[in-house]
Amino acid sequence: MSKAIQALSVKGPMMAKNMMEAAKPRLETFVKYAKVELVPPTPGDIPAIRSGIGKLLSGARTGRWKNVTVKEAWLNTLVTVEVLCWFFVGECIGKRHLVGYNV
Repeated sequence: MSKAIQALSVKGPMMAKNMMEAAKPRLETFVKYAKVELVPPTPGDIPAIRSGIGKLLSGARTGRWKNVTVKEAWLNTLVTVEVLCWFFVGECIGKRHLVGYNV
């Protein structure tokens, strides 16, 4: 047992250094994308959001949704499923339970 502890005390710092060097590029990439993707909308983004919602509503009224390509329809389906999944994950987190509310 003491040999294992001694080997770990010798190799441990070297292993930790190697792990940090391997993780650094991935962490930098994550931070780079997180700064762009995970920020809340700014007040300057509100007009673009409103116009997007307006286009969505006008497209629903005029029937433009019938003329989308299969690729666009699949992408819209995936986005919808992602939003629904995040909604249900948020519900589970908020309830602190998988099923039902504690009434």
